[in-house]
Amino acid sequence: MPYVTPEQIERAKQMDLLSYLQSYESQELVHFSDNVYTTRSHDSLKISNGKWCWWSRGIGGRSALDYLVKVRGLTLPEAVMQIDGQVLTLPPVPSKQPASPVPKKLLLPEKNENNDRVIAYLAGRGINREVISYCIETKRLYESRNYHNAIFVGFDRQGIPRYASLRGTSRRRFMGEANGSDKHYSFSIPARGGSGKLHLFESAIDLMSYCTLELLANRDWRQDFCLSLAGIYKPRQDIGESTPPAALMQYLKDFPRISEISLHLDNDLAGQLAAKSIQTILPSHYAVSDEPPERGKDCNEYLKVVINRKRELERC
Repeated sequence: MPYVTPEQIERAKQMDLLSYLQSYESQELVHFSDNVYTTRSHDSLKISNGKWCWWSRGIGGRSALDYLVKVRGLTLPEAVMQIDGQVLTLPPVPSKQPASPVPKKLLLPEKNENNDRVIAYLAGRGINREVISYCIETKRLYESRNYHNAIFVGFDRQGIPRYASLRGTSRRRFMGEANGSDKHYSFSIPARGGSGKLHLFESAIDLMSYCTLELLANRDWRQDFCLSLAGIYKPRQDIGESTPPAALMQYLKDFPRISEISLHLDNDLAGQLAAKSIQTILPSHYAVSDEPPERGKDCNEYLKVVINRKRELERC
């Protein structure tokens, strides 16, 4: 292992990441907006005001030394020699391939001995018991032990849990994600047969609400693929610079027979902007339609409207 002196380490710490990339890896540097930069390899890594943060990994720092160690995976001596050597004597060199990211370890909340509160909560929001039971039986849904939250689990193609969203079941509004969640694998329900159509939602509850609406209309609620987006999709201000949601692109990769996508995002400004962005930036071979709820803000509100209307008709 190479040896570096304390003086070399101190000199290396003085170089900020923006200066390092501008001088020695300019091909890796991408101007994002105003005084904010990102990198070609990691578009969620932002550089601004002498600091940098890799948002998708939750790590950051100030110096190029921090970047080479935390992102590139170099040892401290290797990183110091790369910076110190270049600063003093070496000409610019091609960018070193970044180390492959280590898969996140998902820490799922401990399961409760039953799912009574979760079932009552979702049924209270109008979701059909058949849909709830399917999700529990396939381990997509369960109740946490400590706080009795509803846990919505997302799996990869090998059936390994990779994502979990948390929703409070009490009157106190709570939403979150389990530690180690990978947004590429959000909550979903696969098609029963050979469908090539995908329905896209902002949340797991909206997805389950849509399935209930299909069931109430006497249609096969598992005929097509259904995927939630692990929250609101926020495109960049310049839509042309946006990338599609990670969960959507992973799902299309995992199920290449999908060719048609129906967007059931929230019926508000954020949902409309997200729908427009997805329609614009998805490859043209996908047939994408925008189908927000007919009434209410989201699919769950529309489900409640349909249920209330049905009850009124039954009373007549």
